[in-house]
Amino acid sequence: MKSQRASQNYRILSCRMAGALVAGMMVAVPSAVVAQDAFPSEQIEIISHASPGGGTDQTIRMWIDAASKSLGQDLVVVYKQGGAARVAHEYLASRPADGYTLMATTETHLYTMARGMSPLGIDDVKGVARAMQDPSVIVVRGDSDIKDYDGLIAASKEKALNWGVAQVGGTEHIGISRWADQAGVEYRVVPFGSGGEMITALRSGAIDATLANVSEALGPISDGDLRAIVALSDEPIADLPDVPTAASKGHNVSVNTTRGYVVRADTPPEKVAVLEAALLEAMGGEQFTTYLKNSGLDPATSVAGSEAWDAQLKKAYAEAAEAIEKLGLEKK
Repeated sequence: MKSQRASQNYRILSCRMAGALVAGMMVAVPSAVVAQDAFPSEQIEIISHASPGGGTDQTIRMWIDAASKSLGQDLVVVYKQGGAARVAHEYLASRPADGYTLMATTETHLYTMARGMSPLGIDDVKGVARAMQDPSVIVVRGDSDIKDYDGLIAASKEKALNWGVAQVGGTEHIGISRWADQAGVEYRVVPFGSGGEMITALRSGAIDATLANVSEALGPISDGDLRAIVALSDEPIADLPDVPTAASKGHNVSVNTTRGYVVRADTPPEKVAVLEAALLEAMGGEQFTTYLKNSGLDPATSVAGSEAWDAQLKKAYAEAAEAIEKLGLEKK
């Protein structure tokens, strides 16, 4: 009898243990699923169309560590250079729309899309965050006979000035063409391959004027090597309080070099929101705000969230497409 009773008790205990084990597994499985569904759960790639060490790369380096800490995952830069950002576009188009691939974006990307040289259209990307908005100023040599905006218009109407640009169809070329169209003046462009070479050429007297980023031109302007004539920006530039905007002179043209980040447009909105929050937090940190201030830029107006950045991309694309059509630079 005792043996039978012990055997029954053992079976009851075994069943209870098995039941408890099953119940524990039932609790554990949903937890595992939740962990797998959490975003992000693996490293995130940031595509750069530019070379290591340049402005695009440097901007990323100023916020990437803080964003990695916020997201709890590594962010790594992958370089896809060539074709005026076309190679970067091809890589983004090949990646899943899962939030694990961001692409650094500048105006160059918009021009490539507008010229039909990209597998992506403007509606194929979604803005996540803008890191930098670097307004442009028209500059001449510090000893130029052109002293102010009226003098620039008068000189341009007397003869077509030689304007330095980094490349034909690039930011400076498009910006100058839009300004000249409103100002009603002729111009000639001379490409130099980079913004630095363009500034060097202006200093040497090889060209009459150029359109430069504030971050690049502020030092030479402060030193007296260059003279700022007018800002092609929506608002006056704090570090150049005596320089008028073109809009204040009746020519409503705004030209900025922007650096921001996009994902594929079909990325789930909740993942875009996670990325946006992490990037904005990182860009609000001391390292990035100091970087912007040292570049002559205002963190309050440079950094922007997804909604504002995406709307700006669409507007800038439309303006670029119109200018490119006027210049006859469409892909043949």
